[in-house]
Amino acid sequence: MGESQEIELRGHIIDSGIMTQLFDRVMDMGGNFEILVFDIGKKKTDPSYARLRINAPNNEKLRSILSEVHRLGARPVEVKDVFLVPAEADCVVPKGFYTTSNHPTEVKYGGEWIPVHAIEMDFLIVVDPKKNHATAVALGKVRKGDLVIVGEQGVSVNYPERPREESAFEFMHGTVSSERPSETLIARIASEVLEVRKNGGKIALVGGPAIIHTGADKALAELIHKGYIDVLFAGNALPTHDIEYNIFGTSLGMDISTGKPVMGGHKHHLYAISEIMRAGSIKNAVDNGVVKSGIMYECVKKKVPFVLAGSIRDDGPLPDVIRDVMEAQDAMRKHIEGCSMVLMIATLLHSIAVGNCLPSKVKTVCVDINPAHLTKLMDRGTTQAIGIVSDAGTFLPLLAKQLEIQSAAAKK
Repeated sequence: MGESQEIELRGHIIDSGIMTQLFDRVMDMGGNFEILVFDIGKKKTDPSYARLRINAPNNEKLRSILSEVHRLGARPVEVKDVFLVPAEADCVVPKGFYTTSNHPTEVKYGGEWIPVHAIEMDFLIVVDPKKNHATAVALGKVRKGDLVIVGEQGVSVNYPERPREESAFEFMHGTVSSERPSETLIARIASEVLEVRKNGGKIALVGGPAIIHTGADKALAELIHKGYIDVLFAGNALPTHDIEYNIFGTSLGMDISTGKPVMGGHKHHLYAISEIMRAGSIKNAVDNGVVKSGIMYECVKKKVPFVLAGSIRDDGPLPDVIRDVMEAQDAMRKHIEGCSMVLMIATLLHSIAVGNCLPSKVKTVCVDINPAHLTKLMDRGTTQAIGIVSDAGTFLPLLAKQLEIQSAAAKK
């Protein structure tokens, strides 16, 4: 006879493609469904509601299907409170613990739905009964006695709807394309940046050293100088080559203007690191006049925070680079809070690191010359993402130009 359970979905489940995804996943996993109720919103802004019966050949298969569609926002018609189990020791959690997506999530406790704070993918959920409070917590930060949610009972994922406003994110929702007219698209992104600034939102930029190598450093420094960037995330390479260029006029020992190697230039990045070490920090080097221009100079002058996360391949590294990866994660999370938009430019690993800390509602623009890198970045689950196949040297100057044009037009 098989097993079955009724589930329900609410929201913009048609135009966001949630219903189609649910149907596909149920059938791909060997189950089938019956639509019991389907109330469709009459207008574009109206939510819809569906109640379905999911059928499977056995209980194990049914549980697997329900777990899969749970991530799309499906939940049982009758929902019980979450099941809590205390952690037996620091970083030792009960088996079968619930792991989060990066989508807004609620949990039912004491008969009430409460939001999960600090949502991030691949976290656990800890509930504090005294405060009636639920928080997403990294595995390594769970402490003995923390009440951890086990299983999916009482957990509801609010799968984000497709962006509904007229914007670049609606125009190119979740796509990677080099066929779109780049100047038109960049003009739309500039408009989004200005809208975020107008609404008081924060904009972060994740950058790689290709920004320097392609000559886009002046455009990024301009964006920081004019107040478009609120926090910079990078590794050791971007600030090292930015400082190398602004002290010695080279990047990786190459003259950027001619593309030719400079005699002895292979040592310049180490000389640059040495000068910052002598000053004690990037800020000190700027204050002392050692560094007189560039991306890091503008960050210091405009008091824009930067988080530089180290890696095993770093030279030096610069004294500002955080060498403990867990400490770097915490620093990133601190500055990600409140971000409405993130620009990821020509750096795969640091972009993935920042992306893994982002809620799915954050608008994300990924720019890389390698289409495969963009696919990896966007597959991490952001629902409002644009992938642009371009090098930093093309994208950033065009973005700076569009921001200047649109800002001037808005003032008239």
